[in-house]
Amino acid sequence: MIFERLARILAEQFGLDEEDITEETGFEDLGADSVDLVELSMNLEEEFGIEEMSEEDIASIHNVGDMVSYLRSKLGE
Repeated sequence: MIFERLARILAEQFGLDEEDITEETGFEDLGADSVDLVELSMNLEEEFGIEEMSEEDIASIHNVGDMVSYLRSKLGE
């Protein structure tokens, strides 16, 4: 469920098809720069109701799978 919600958000933000996003998809593969990642983090905070992501958290996340793991840890799943 987390992956599907994340894939939808990424597809909307980066103009992709959800089917093209996998857990191995890197944020560099999406063409994301630091501004995109900050925007993404704000979207995720709103979507998932999590606290603000720190710069260290954002810097440690390199692909979609990392983000799913991060979200699971924040949501207690």
